[in-house]
Amino acid sequence: MESYGIAAFRSRQAVLRFEELLRRSGVRASVITTPRAVSLGCGLSVRFPVQDLPLAAKVYRDNPFHNLIGFYIARQSGANLQVTPAPVA
Repeated sequence: MESYGIAAFRSRQAVLRFEELLRRSGVRASVITTPRAVSLGCGLSVRFPVQDLPLAAKVYRDNPFHNLIGFYIARQSGANLQVTPAPVA
């Protein structure tokens, strides 16, 4: 089972900016199509390793965007994808 973190935003500009900020912080981030389970926003999200969730939340707190939908944890097992809201402080 593969797990990864997702940050979903309401604008593509915010997605691209957040991906850049994560990369500058040393996080392996990429832009992905937002999973249907989130189904809100601009259609794009930022994917990052689940173990980097605390750092991603810190990067967001240090550079707040007003259009964050939320952080999520995705768990993929074969064709089955389960997405749940991530507990971030």
